[in-house]
Order: sequence, then C-alpha cells, then structure tokens
Amino acid sequence: MFRNQYDTDVTTWSPAGRLFQVEYAMEAVKQGSAAIGLRSKTHIVLGCVNKANSELSSHQKKIFKVDDHIGVAIAGLTADGRVLSRYMRNECINYSFTYESPLPVGRLVVQLADKAQVCTQRSWKRPYGVGLLVAGLDESGAHLYYNCPSGNYFEYQAFAIGSRSQAAKTYLERRFKNFSDSSRDNLVKDALMAIRETLQGETLKSSICTVAVVGVGEPFHILDQETVQQMIDAFEIVGEQEGPAAEPDAAAAAAAGQEAAAADQGGSTEEGVAPMDI
Repeated sequence: MFRNQYDTDVTTWSPAGRLFQVEYAMEAVKQGSAAIGLRSKTHIVLGCVNKANSELSSHQKKIFKVDDHIGVAIAGLTADGRVLSRYMRNECINYSFTYESPLPVGRLVVQLADKAQVCTQRSWKRPYGVGLLVAGLDESGAHLYYNCPSGNYFEYQAFAIGSRSQAAKTYLERRFKNFSDSSRDNLVKDALMAIRETLQGETLKSSICTVAVVGVGEPFHILDQETVQQMIDAFEIVGEQEGPAAEPDAAAAAAAGQEAAAADQGGSTEEGVAPMDI
C-alpha cells in the first residue's frame, strides 16, 4: 500500500535518518509551475508561469503582495501559499501597528520558517506543500529568500523553483554576476528570459507569465500585461536583429579565408604586407 513503512507519519524517522513526508512536500514544490526571483542592489524582480487547468479556466494567482516593501512568489500547492501569504500580511500589519515601522524582511522570513518547521514535528499536522520566494527591501538593502517546506530558508542573488526550473537556474547562473549592478529594466528582461527557458519551446507571451517589482522608491506591484508584452517584443526584436547581423560577418570571414587559401596556392604574396584583420 505504501512505498515503505516509514512514510505514514511525518514524525517517523527512517533508519537512514530521513523524514519522507517532508521530502514528499518538497517534491510537491517541484511539481508546481515555475517561479523565479532575482535582485540587484536596489530592486528585486519576481516572475512566474501562469498555468491553467484547462482552456476554459483562468490561471491561479502565484504572486502575492504582502506589504509595500515585501512580496512573494509561490510554487506548489496554491492554497497553502495563499494561507501563508495571509499570515505574512498579518505579521506585517501587527508589527507596523506596534512599532510604526516596516517589518524587516529577514525577521519575517524567520517567523515563516518557524511556522513551517512546526508542521514537521507534529503528528496531527502535515508540512506545507509550497515553496516561497520572498522579495523585500528594508534598511539593510534588497533581499531575496527561499522558504522550503522543511523549515529551512536561504538567501539568494537569484533563484528558480518549480517544474523545469533547472533550465532557468542554468540561465541565472550564467548571468548572476551582472545582477548586482543591473538596472530595473535589465532585471525584468533577465527574469523574462529565465521564464522563457522553462517553457521548452512554447512562445513567451504576457498572458502566460506574471512579473512583479519592488525597489527603492517603488512599492511592490505587479506589472500589467501591456507593459510586459512591450518588453517581450523589445528584446525579441533585438535578438532577431543580432541574428542576421552575425551572418554577414561569418560570410565575410569565409570569403577572406578563401582568398588567403588562393594566395597560398598562387605563391605570389608580397613581403611586408600587414595581415588582414578578421
């Protein structure tokens, strides 16, 4: 009936020192549609893929505003993500009411991780089947955290979770050294490019992705579809222009190589002539 005798309860350890129910919850994150986050010194961008159950239904919301300086993107069980985002929103409101200042991002992430950890140590609870990318800006700068169903949390320069996220991670790993000094628009462009890597050949359109931004002087907000589509069209046009431009260069290099070969065969080269720059 079960895969093994140690996965019937979240509090039961296997002889190998594993909690299978927690691992199954982490696997649920991998099954969700992709979510991506990346940050610079002044801005953080979140992006996600909108996946509908059928052509007749709308997609589930995957990016939530927590406060003016914090937002989250989720992958996994959307219902769990909605509950946790509401918890984070309440914590921000309570802190702001008590101290009259915004809640630091790191403190909120620790509280969220503690809440997730409790579910791994109580037999009458189950782990949350959702991973959260928490983007926030506070006095210490821009932050991007990943909260895991196991109760662990990590801070990243850029990260991707969900199905087919490995392709996005590969793109982000190639580019992450430039993110620290990137402008807002370049960050959004890189987020869209990373999202496109997860689609596996499907055309990137504003209707199948959502992008949100928070930064210095810019409260957390979700970009409208028209703005996202304009940015998609802009970098796709640039890519098409760079492609044909490379072909004449290759043709010129080939022609130069043929001329050099003909000169070698003829044996009538002039001494003291500078070589051609290719």
